[in-house]
Amino acid sequence: MYSLEKGFTKYTSNAGMAELRREIAAYLNRRFGLQYDFAHQIVVTVGGSEAIDLALRCILNPGDEVIIPVPSFVCYGPLTSMAGGTPVYVELKAENEFRLTAAQLRAALTPRTKAVVLPFPSNPTGGILERADLEALAGVLKDTNAMVISDEIYAELTYGQKHVSPANLPELYDRTIVVNGFSKSHAMTGWRMGYVCGPAPILQQMLKLHQFGIMSAPTTSQYAAIEAMRNGDVDIEKMRDEYDGRRRYLVEGLRRIGLPCFEPKGAFYVFPDIRGTGLTSDEFCERFLMEEKVAVISGAAFGPGGEGFIRCCYATSMKDIAEALTRMDNFLTNLRKKQAREG
Repeated sequence: MYSLEKGFTKYTSNAGMAELRREIAAYLNRRFGLQYDFAHQIVVTVGGSEAIDLALRCILNPGDEVIIPVPSFVCYGPLTSMAGGTPVYVELKAENEFRLTAAQLRAALTPRTKAVVLPFPSNPTGGILERADLEALAGVLKDTNAMVISDEIYAELTYGQKHVSPANLPELYDRTIVVNGFSKSHAMTGWRMGYVCGPAPILQQMLKLHQFGIMSAPTTSQYAAIEAMRNGDVDIEKMRDEYDGRRRYLVEGLRRIGLPCFEPKGAFYVFPDIRGTGLTSDEFCERFLMEEKVAVISGAAFGPGGEGFIRCCYATSMKDIAEALTRMDNFLTNLRKKQAREG
């Protein structure tokens, strides 16, 4: 409201307001120990998705390959294809808590590999990569020219430990493009505010794409983001603590009613295994919606490896989570009874 009342509604610098970029640089250093020059290494974008699009379009040539761990957020593959690249999907395993291993990365690399997407903490699995995981991946990448596109939109929602970025590793810093934003960390989805950080030569080329396609992120949203950067740390901590309680409650509840799931350490999703029900992910979601009026997302929507799982989101009240678990228990009980009669 401040910017509207004061009439601050004109275009800003293409890269975003210098004041905001300074705050982003300070925030990244304060929260994650990352150091970026606000003037040359940070561009404010219209959400994190634009930042991913810019990164891919900037670095890819026709036929270049991008390694994408799956299941993962739905945009990486299509954006790679739109930029002329070829998605190479690497199927992560539940028994490994949906982590990308060094062996999997090594097997996926080819001379055409231009980039590796690291979407951690993960939507939909809640999986994370710890420092040891990143060090192992860095060892695989050291003799390649592959870039890392690290989607860290859920970085603040990491439980029991601090998020570690690939850019925290000196050997990966100069080849990592960090994508982040305000949607998850500050609950600002509708403000459409993101940002991208990385090597200055690449960021300057991304800025050209951004200014020709977007001009600048919305001015009012940038003022809101400045306020969030300056005064939002306490709210982030409170929100994460609340999500943590919901996370543990949902995992315990799903296990109690017979759906196996690993305990996610990031984001606000649980990814239970529904293969024991005899239904596909799509069938489970459709029937659960029609019979119990509860919406969950089919794991198949998130790429290879998602079939046999569903995504449950705990970004809602504890009351709603409890009611959803009651309805899911009822759904599973009725399903088992029907299968027993027909079997």
